[in-house]
Amino acid sequence: MTSSGPLRIGALGAARIVKGALLTPTHQMTGVEVTAIAARDRARASAYAATSGIRHVHQSYDALLADPDVDAVYVPLPAALHAEWTIASVEAGKHVLCEKPFTSNAAAAQRVADETSASDRVVMEAYHSHFHPLYGRLREIIASGEIGRARSARAAFCVPIAPGRDIRWNPDLGGGGLLDVGYYPVRALTELFGIAPAVTDARAWPRGDIDRRMEATMRWDSGMTGQIVSSIWSRSLISMGLSVWGDEGTMRVSFPYHPQMGTRITVKAAHGSRRERTEQRSTYSYQLEAFRDAVRGTIAVETTPAAAVQQIRTLDEIYTAAGMSPRNA
Repeated sequence: MTSSGPLRIGALGAARIVKGALLTPTHQMTGVEVTAIAARDRARASAYAATSGIRHVHQSYDALLADPDVDAVYVPLPAALHAEWTIASVEAGKHVLCEKPFTSNAAAAQRVADETSASDRVVMEAYHSHFHPLYGRLREIIASGEIGRARSARAAFCVPIAPGRDIRWNPDLGGGGLLDVGYYPVRALTELFGIAPAVTDARAWPRGDIDRRMEATMRWDSGMTGQIVSSIWSRSLISMGLSVWGDEGTMRVSFPYHPQMGTRITVKAAHGSRRERTEQRSTYSYQLEAFRDAVRGTIAVETTPAAAVQQIRTLDEIYTAAGMSPRNA
Protein backbone atom coordinates (compact mmCIF):
# COMPACT_ATOMS: atom_id res chain seq x y z
CA MET A 1 0.00 0.00 0.00
CA THR A 2 1.42 3.36 -1.02
CA SER A 3 0.67 6.60 0.77
CA SER A 4 -1.48 7.76 -2.13
CA GLY A 5 -2.91 4.49 -3.44
CA PRO A 6 -5.73 2.28 -2.15
CA LEU A 7 -5.34 -0.73 0.12
CA ARG A 8 -5.36 -3.69 -2.27
CA ILE A 9 -7.01 -6.76 -0.73
CA GLY A 10 -6.99 -10.37 -1.88
CA ALA A 11 -9.61 -12.86 -0.69
CA LEU A 12 -8.56 -16.37 0.32
CA GLY A 13 -11.71 -18.21 -0.70
CA ALA A 14 -14.95 -17.54 -2.51
CA ALA A 15 -17.27 -17.86 0.49
CA ARG A 16 -20.64 -16.09 0.49
CA ILE A 17 -19.46 -13.73 3.23
CA VAL A 18 -16.91 -12.14 0.86
CA LYS A 19 -19.66 -10.16 -0.84
CA GLY A 20 -21.23 -8.70 2.28
CA ALA A 21 -18.09 -8.22 4.34
CA LEU A 22 -15.73 -7.04 1.63
CA LEU A 23 -17.11 -6.32 -1.82
CA THR A 24 -20.21 -4.30 -0.93
CA PRO A 25 -18.41 -2.06 1.61
CA THR A 26 -15.72 -1.17 -0.94
CA HIS A 27 -18.41 0.48 -3.06
CA GLN A 28 -19.39 2.69 -0.12
CA MET A 29 -15.95 4.01 0.83
CA THR A 30 -12.65 5.12 -0.62
CA GLY A 31 -9.15 3.80 -0.22
CA VAL A 32 -9.86 0.07 -0.56
CA GLU A 33 -9.98 -2.25 -3.56
CA VAL A 34 -10.53 -6.01 -3.83
CA THR A 35 -8.04 -6.92 -6.52
CA ALA A 36 -7.50 -10.69 -6.27
CA ILE A 37 -9.12 -13.96 -5.22
CA ALA A 38 -8.11 -17.59 -4.89
CA ALA A 39 -10.14 -20.69 -4.02
CA ARG A 40 -9.60 -24.42 -3.83
CA ASP A 41 -11.74 -24.63 -6.99
CA ARG A 42 -10.28 -22.22 -9.54
CA ALA A 43 -13.45 -22.37 -11.64
CA ARG A 44 -15.47 -21.19 -8.67
CA ALA A 45 -13.01 -18.36 -8.01
CA SER A 46 -13.12 -17.36 -11.70
CA ALA A 47 -16.93 -17.27 -11.67
CA TYR A 48 -16.91 -15.22 -8.48
CA ALA A 49 -14.40 -12.79 -9.94
CA ALA A 50 -16.35 -12.41 -13.17
CA THR A 51 -19.53 -11.39 -11.36
CA SER A 52 -17.74 -9.22 -8.80
CA GLY A 53 -15.26 -7.27 -10.90
CA ILE A 54 -12.18 -8.83 -9.26
CA ARG A 55 -9.32 -8.55 -11.73
CA HIS A 56 -6.95 -11.35 -10.74
CA VAL A 57 -7.72 -15.02 -10.06
CA HIS A 58 -4.85 -17.03 -8.60
CA GLN A 59 -4.25 -20.76 -8.94
CA SER A 60 -3.80 -21.23 -5.19
CA TYR A 61 -3.75 -19.45 -1.84
CA ASP A 62 0.04 -19.50 -1.91
CA ALA A 63 0.05 -17.84 -5.33
CA LEU A 64 -2.16 -15.04 -4.02
CA LEU A 65 0.15 -14.52 -1.06
CA ALA A 66 3.09 -14.23 -3.46
CA ASP A 67 1.36 -11.47 -5.47
CA PRO A 68 3.30 -8.21 -4.89
CA ASP A 69 0.21 -6.23 -5.89
CA VAL A 70 -1.77 -7.52 -2.90
CA ASP A 71 -1.24 -5.53 0.31
CA ALA A 72 -3.66 -7.34 2.59
CA VAL A 73 -5.56 -10.61 2.81
CA TYR A 74 -9.12 -11.32 3.89
CA VAL A 75 -9.51 -14.80 5.40
CA PRO A 76 -13.11 -16.11 5.22
CA LEU A 77 -12.11 -19.80 5.36
CA PRO A 78 -13.53 -22.35 7.84
CA ALA A 79 -12.44 -21.60 11.40
CA ALA A 80 -10.08 -24.58 11.59
CA LEU A 81 -8.00 -23.06 8.75
CA HIS A 82 -7.77 -19.52 10.12
CA ALA A 83 -4.59 -19.97 12.14
CA GLU A 84 -2.63 -21.58 9.32
CA TRP A 85 -3.47 -18.98 6.71
CA THR A 86 -3.30 -15.95 8.99
CA ILE A 87 0.25 -16.90 9.95
CA ALA A 88 1.15 -17.67 6.33
CA SER A 89 -0.24 -14.31 5.20
CA VAL A 90 1.80 -12.37 7.76
CA GLU A 91 4.93 -14.32 6.84
CA ALA A 92 4.27 -13.30 3.22
CA GLY A 93 4.25 -9.66 4.31
CA LYS A 94 0.49 -9.12 4.12
CA HIS A 95 -1.86 -7.41 6.53
CA VAL A 96 -4.70 -9.70 7.62
CA LEU A 97 -8.41 -9.28 8.22
CA CYS A 98 -9.49 -12.69 9.55
CA GLU A 99 -13.14 -13.63 9.90
CA LYS A 100 -14.55 -14.41 13.29
CA PRO A 101 -14.05 -16.68 15.10
CA PHE A 102 -10.36 -15.86 14.92
CA THR A 103 -9.49 -19.56 15.25
CA SER A 104 -11.28 -22.77 16.23
CA ASN A 105 -9.82 -22.95 19.74
CA ALA A 106 -7.78 -20.88 22.19
CA ALA A 107 -4.53 -22.78 21.69
CA ALA A 108 -4.60 -21.95 17.97
CA ALA A 109 -5.43 -18.31 18.72
CA GLN A 110 -2.50 -18.11 21.12
CA ARG A 111 -0.21 -19.57 18.46
CA VAL A 112 -1.28 -16.87 15.99
CA ALA A 113 -0.80 -14.17 18.61
CA ASP A 114 2.67 -15.48 19.47
CA GLU A 115 3.86 -15.95 15.90
CA THR A 116 2.63 -12.59 14.61
CA SER A 117 3.41 -10.37 17.60
CA ALA A 118 6.83 -9.31 16.30
CA SER A 119 5.51 -8.37 12.86
CA ASP A 120 4.65 -4.83 11.79
CA ARG A 121 1.69 -6.19 9.80
CA VAL A 122 -1.84 -5.43 11.01
CA VAL A 123 -3.70 -8.56 12.13
CA MET A 124 -7.35 -7.88 12.92
CA GLU A 125 -10.22 -10.19 13.78
CA ALA A 126 -13.28 -9.44 11.65
CA TYR A 127 -15.85 -9.26 14.43
CA HIS A 128 -17.91 -6.68 12.56
CA SER A 129 -20.49 -5.88 15.26
CA HIS A 130 -17.75 -4.41 17.46
CA PHE A 131 -17.16 -1.50 15.09
CA HIS A 132 -20.74 -0.21 14.99
CA PRO A 133 -21.69 2.73 17.27
CA LEU A 134 -24.46 0.59 18.79
CA TYR A 135 -22.27 -0.96 21.46
CA GLY A 136 -20.86 2.36 22.54
CA ARG A 137 -24.42 3.59 22.98
CA LEU A 138 -25.42 0.51 25.00
CA ARG A 139 -22.46 1.03 27.31
CA GLU A 140 -23.52 4.67 27.76
CA ILE A 141 -27.05 3.68 28.76
CA ILE A 142 -25.78 1.11 31.26
CA ALA A 143 -23.21 3.53 32.71
CA SER A 144 -25.81 6.31 33.02
CA GLY A 145 -27.65 4.41 35.74
CA GLU A 146 -30.97 4.75 33.90
CA ILE A 147 -31.83 1.12 34.65
CA GLY A 148 -29.92 1.14 37.93
CA ARG A 149 -27.09 -1.27 38.51
CA ALA A 150 -27.01 -4.00 35.87
CA ARG A 151 -27.59 -7.37 37.52
CA SER A 152 -28.17 -9.89 34.74
CA ALA A 153 -28.38 -10.21 30.99
CA ARG A 154 -29.41 -12.66 28.29
CA ALA A 155 -28.24 -12.78 24.68
CA ALA A 156 -29.51 -15.23 22.07
CA PHE A 157 -28.81 -16.02 18.45
CA CYS A 158 -30.71 -18.92 16.92
CA VAL A 159 -31.10 -19.63 13.20
CA PRO A 160 -32.10 -22.81 11.34
CA ILE A 161 -29.23 -24.44 9.43
CA ALA A 162 -30.35 -27.93 8.46
CA PRO A 163 -27.86 -30.76 9.02
CA GLY A 164 -25.97 -31.53 5.85
CA ARG A 165 -22.88 -30.45 3.94
CA ASP A 166 -22.70 -26.95 5.44
CA ILE A 167 -19.29 -26.51 7.12
CA ARG A 168 -21.02 -25.71 10.40
CA TRP A 169 -21.90 -29.42 10.58
CA ASN A 170 -18.28 -30.50 10.03
CA PRO A 171 -16.36 -30.84 13.33
CA ASP A 172 -13.02 -31.14 11.52
CA LEU A 173 -13.49 -27.63 10.10
CA GLY A 174 -14.44 -26.05 13.41
CA GLY A 175 -18.16 -26.64 13.08
CA GLY A 176 -20.81 -26.16 15.73
CA GLY A 177 -23.37 -23.60 16.71
CA LEU A 178 -21.40 -21.95 19.51
CA LEU A 179 -18.37 -21.21 17.37
CA ASP A 180 -20.59 -19.72 14.65
CA VAL A 181 -23.80 -17.96 15.74
CA GLY A 182 -22.95 -18.45 19.42
CA TYR A 183 -19.90 -16.26 19.09
CA TYR A 184 -22.19 -13.23 18.82
CA PRO A 185 -24.09 -13.48 22.14
CA VAL A 186 -20.91 -14.38 24.02
CA ARG A 187 -19.10 -11.42 22.48
CA ALA A 188 -22.05 -9.07 23.02
CA LEU A 189 -21.96 -9.69 26.76
CA THR A 190 -18.18 -9.43 27.03
CA GLU A 191 -18.29 -6.18 25.01
CA LEU A 192 -20.65 -4.74 27.61
CA PHE A 193 -19.47 -6.24 30.89
CA GLY A 194 -15.87 -7.38 30.53
CA ILE A 195 -13.73 -9.70 28.51
CA ALA A 196 -13.03 -12.52 30.98
CA PRO A 197 -16.12 -13.87 32.75
CA ALA A 198 -16.17 -17.21 34.54
CA VAL A 199 -18.30 -19.91 32.92
CA THR A 200 -20.44 -21.28 35.74
CA ASP A 201 -22.73 -23.64 33.84
CA ALA A 202 -23.37 -24.90 30.32
CA ARG A 203 -25.58 -27.43 28.58
CA ALA A 204 -25.30 -28.71 25.01
CA TRP A 205 -27.84 -30.41 22.79
CA PRO A 206 -25.49 -32.30 20.45
CA ARG A 207 -25.94 -34.04 17.15
CA GLY A 208 -22.89 -36.24 16.94
CA ASP A 209 -19.87 -34.01 17.63
CA ILE A 210 -21.77 -30.83 16.76
CA ASP A 211 -23.56 -28.64 19.29
CA ARG A 212 -26.83 -27.86 17.55
CA ARG A 213 -27.92 -25.87 20.61
CA MET A 214 -25.96 -24.47 23.52
CA GLU A 215 -26.92 -22.61 26.67
CA ALA A 216 -24.39 -21.22 29.15
CA THR A 217 -24.20 -18.96 32.16
CA MET A 218 -21.29 -16.63 32.85
CA ARG A 219 -20.43 -14.56 35.90
CA TRP A 220 -18.26 -11.45 36.26
CA ASP A 221 -16.32 -10.35 39.35
CA SER A 222 -18.89 -7.59 39.88
CA GLY A 223 -21.56 -10.24 40.50
CA MET A 224 -23.16 -9.63 37.11
CA THR A 225 -24.49 -12.80 35.47
CA GLY A 226 -25.21 -13.43 31.81
CA GLN A 227 -26.92 -16.23 29.91
CA ILE A 228 -26.23 -17.04 26.28
CA VAL A 229 -28.27 -19.20 23.94
CA SER A 230 -27.14 -20.33 20.49
CA SER A 231 -28.75 -22.72 18.06
CA ILE A 232 -28.36 -23.88 14.48
CA TRP A 233 -31.03 -26.58 14.72
CA SER A 234 -33.61 -26.64 17.50
CA ARG A 235 -37.17 -25.64 18.33
CA SER A 236 -35.95 -22.06 18.69
CA LEU A 237 -35.78 -21.53 14.96
CA ILE A 238 -35.07 -17.80 14.92
CA SER A 239 -34.07 -15.64 17.88
CA MET A 240 -31.81 -12.58 17.89
CA GLY A 241 -32.00 -10.44 20.97
CA LEU A 242 -30.23 -8.93 23.95
CA SER A 243 -31.77 -8.03 27.32
CA VAL A 244 -30.19 -6.41 30.36
CA TRP A 245 -31.95 -6.26 33.72
CA GLY A 246 -30.98 -3.63 36.28
CA ASP A 247 -32.33 -3.08 39.77
CA GLU A 248 -34.36 -0.10 38.49
CA GLY A 249 -35.29 -1.09 34.94
CA THR A 250 -34.57 -3.09 31.79
CA MET A 251 -32.98 -2.55 28.40
CA ARG A 252 -33.90 -4.69 25.41
CA VAL A 253 -32.18 -4.65 22.02
CA SER A 254 -33.50 -6.12 18.80
CA PHE A 255 -31.05 -7.31 16.12
CA PRO A 256 -28.07 -6.57 18.38
CA TYR A 257 -25.52 -8.26 16.10
CA HIS A 258 -26.54 -6.69 12.78
CA PRO A 259 -27.76 -3.14 13.49
CA GLN A 260 -28.21 -2.52 9.77
CA MET A 261 -31.32 -4.70 10.03
CA GLY A 262 -33.07 -1.98 12.04
CA THR A 263 -32.04 -2.28 15.68
CA ARG A 264 -34.30 -0.79 18.34
CA ILE A 265 -33.27 -0.10 21.91
CA THR A 266 -36.16 -0.17 24.41
CA VAL A 267 -35.54 1.13 27.91
CA LYS A 268 -38.11 0.69 30.69
CA ALA A 269 -37.42 2.36 34.01
CA ALA A 270 -39.08 4.44 36.72
CA HIS A 271 -39.71 7.31 34.30
CA GLY A 272 -41.58 5.06 31.87
CA SER A 273 -40.62 3.51 28.58
CA ARG A 274 -38.72 4.92 25.63
CA ARG A 275 -37.19 3.69 22.37
CA GLU A 276 -34.13 4.60 20.39
CA ARG A 277 -33.18 3.79 16.85
CA THR A 278 -29.60 3.18 15.90
CA GLU A 279 -27.48 3.95 12.87
CA GLN A 280 -28.32 1.53 10.03
CA ARG A 281 -25.05 1.84 8.20
CA SER A 282 -23.53 -1.61 7.75
CA THR A 283 -21.28 -3.01 10.45
CA TYR A 284 -19.07 -4.32 7.65
CA SER A 285 -18.48 -0.81 6.31
CA TYR A 286 -17.38 0.38 9.73
CA GLN A 287 -15.12 -2.66 10.03
CA LEU A 288 -13.44 -2.24 6.66
CA GLU A 289 -12.82 1.44 7.36
CA ALA A 290 -11.19 0.50 10.66
CA PHE A 291 -8.97 -2.04 8.91
CA ARG A 292 -7.97 0.48 6.24
CA ASP A 293 -7.15 3.12 8.83
CA ALA A 294 -5.23 0.67 11.03
CA VAL A 295 -3.07 -0.26 8.04
CA ARG A 296 -2.52 3.44 7.36
CA GLY A 297 -1.46 3.83 10.97
CA THR A 298 -4.07 6.44 11.86
CA ILE A 299 -5.89 4.30 14.44
CA ALA A 300 -5.00 1.38 16.69
CA VAL A 301 -6.27 -2.14 16.10
CA GLU A 302 -9.04 -2.98 18.56
CA THR A 303 -9.96 -6.59 17.71
CA THR A 304 -6.41 -7.84 18.19
CA PRO A 305 -5.11 -11.42 18.29
CA ALA A 306 -4.53 -11.01 22.04
CA ALA A 307 -8.17 -10.03 22.57
CA ALA A 308 -9.30 -12.93 20.39
CA VAL A 309 -7.38 -15.38 22.58
CA GLN A 310 -9.49 -14.48 25.61
CA GLN A 311 -12.75 -14.54 23.67
CA ILE A 312 -12.08 -18.00 22.28
CA ARG A 313 -10.86 -19.21 25.67
CA THR A 314 -14.34 -18.43 26.97
CA LEU A 315 -15.87 -20.50 24.14
CA ASP A 316 -13.54 -23.39 25.00
CA GLU A 317 -14.64 -23.15 28.64
CA ILE A 318 -18.29 -23.30 27.59
CA TYR A 319 -17.67 -26.43 25.53
CA THR A 320 -15.82 -28.03 28.43
CA ALA A 321 -18.51 -27.12 30.96
CA ALA A 322 -21.10 -28.66 28.64
CA GLY A 323 -19.17 -31.93 28.45
CA MET A 324 -17.91 -31.39 24.90
CA SER A 325 -14.41 -30.91 23.55
CA PRO A 326 -13.31 -27.53 22.20
CA ARG A 327 -13.45 -27.45 18.43
CA ASN A 328 -10.73 -29.18 16.45
CA ALA A 329 -9.10 -30.30 19.69
